[in-house]
Amino acid sequence: MANLTIENAVRLGDQLIEDGLITPDQLVEALARQKESGGRIGGALVDVGAISSAMLVQALSKRLGVKGCVLRHGLIDPKVAKCIPKEEAERLRVLPLFRVHDEVTVAMVEPQSLPVQDRLRNLTGCKIRPVLSLQENLQEYQHKYLAAEVTVDSFLASIGESDVHISETDTIDEGVVADLDKMVEGSPIVNVVNLTILTALRSGASDIHIEPDRDGTHIRYRIDGRLREMLKPPKGMHAAIISRVKVIGRMDIAEKRLPQEGRVHIVADGREIDLRVSSMPTVLGEKVVMRILDKSNLNFELEALGVCSEDLAAIHAMVRSPYGLMLVTGPTGSGKTTTLYSALDLLRNEGTNIVTIEDPVEYQLPLINQIQVNERVGLSFARTLRSVLRQDPDVVMVGEIRDEDTARVAIQAALTGHLVLSTLHTNDCPGGVMRLLDMGIEPYLLSASVLGFVAQRLARTICQSCKTSYYPTPELLESVGWEHRTSELFQKGEGCPQCNNTGFRGRTGIYEVMILDSELKRQIHKGTSETEIRIYLAQTEWRTLREKALDLVERGESTLEEVSRVTRSEALVSGDPTGVGAETPL
Repeated sequence: MANLTIENAVRLGDQLIEDGLITPDQLVEALARQKESGGRIGGALVDVGAISSAMLVQALSKRLGVKGCVLRHGLIDPKVAKCIPKEEAERLRVLPLFRVHDEVTVAMVEPQSLPVQDRLRNLTGCKIRPVLSLQENLQEYQHKYLAAEVTVDSFLASIGESDVHISETDTIDEGVVADLDKMVEGSPIVNVVNLTILTALRSGASDIHIEPDRDGTHIRYRIDGRLREMLKPPKGMHAAIISRVKVIGRMDIAEKRLPQEGRVHIVADGREIDLRVSSMPTVLGEKVVMRILDKSNLNFELEALGVCSEDLAAIHAMVRSPYGLMLVTGPTGSGKTTTLYSALDLLRNEGTNIVTIEDPVEYQLPLINQIQVNERVGLSFARTLRSVLRQDPDVVMVGEIRDEDTARVAIQAALTGHLVLSTLHTNDCPGGVMRLLDMGIEPYLLSASVLGFVAQRLARTICQSCKTSYYPTPELLESVGWEHRTSELFQKGEGCPQCNNTGFRGRTGIYEVMILDSELKRQIHKGTSETEIRIYLAQTEWRTLREKALDLVERGESTLEEVSRVTRSEALVSGDPTGVGAETPL
């Protein structure tokens, strides 16, 4: 904003008097202060306490015909703020705030300056939406957001504990979409929660963990299957953050002794996102986990998920069968639900009645009837499945077979002409057979109803921006049977800003498919052991998860350490006691 002349200042003062915001005496006092100390009349009016900075911005924006804002944390996206070099931003007296599609909103001291807007368009390659900001306010946030060493943590650290409050008007009614772009006018605690969610979305996180600690709050993100701490709000904010999350999740903020679940639908960065919220009391306070369900990132193409051509043909054969039971196995977080949704995507059409029984329903799909299990009212998997079979279904998906009752109903459905898809928590395909037998299912029922098993894991893939070569340790090579390859170079990521210095970016699936052929059915029917099943499979062309995982290393898509980690339990079950890594796979 150019310096105001005395005539312009008087006109601004007259406008403020006309609007009833100041008195003539206050204008006289401000003019005297301006004459004494210099500067602008607006700043003088603020100095004498006649108006607030927000009122001044509102008045100036009205005169210039542009939007105005008072800058604060939560209104500024740190990544977007740095899209213009620091020196250029200071010279132009601008600060980029946030980007929506191809439009960047920029705080400017001179929002009416067309040359400045043209320069910004050239620098960003985007449309520019100017908003007015006071110079002092803009300089303060330029210093905070454009410094080379600044981090998101430092933004949060500047929010004082006295600013923490929860607005009772911030509740979100059922069915109303909460647009984060419209929530920036909220309290500081609202901005902290918004920034937490936006950071997760832009980092590609699947879950947000908000955890209490003696020294404050830890906010960790599950990115590519691993937890990573990226934000740490200051002390004294934990209870308010948890309350805000419970408010948007339509949960009881007064109940802190029992676990609760909630759900919220938001719009962020132009994307519609569902958040599944779960709270849990701990000795240090409540912990909240938010599962991010982003439909825009959902891929139903089995090839894109990492299924090889021979396994893809086997899965298609099972899915196209008119009846029978197909089971997907693997630990929590290995992508079993996505595989089931991909199978349903192949089947859904107007001529097929598909019903799913889930706990919870994660993604809503057209042409599919999805049912949410509710144990509290007696709507269990088994009871729901019995009722669904009276709904004339062609295909039934059961989210998980947890007990003998559900297993029996699923098998009976498969035997009576329905295609049933479900999941089991076992390490691999042969283990799935033993799991059903352990549940009490008779071998003859199992051999007659089950089409086959799909076991899977998710392995992190090497970041292409920092990919380099290295020599693995001889011990690691020996653990996978590659002791003769000590002189070969393998691929890994060094770590860079694009992958948050992890060396990995994204994940891909590892799949093991076992179709029950006539010989396997014969062995299961006679009550064979898991060892005998593995001996038979070893005589065929069947390949284990560990062998499929090593293909990723051969192709330079993942590292030897990573695939050894995610297939460790499978290697131990199949008789390889040298699986590397001390963690449970994903």
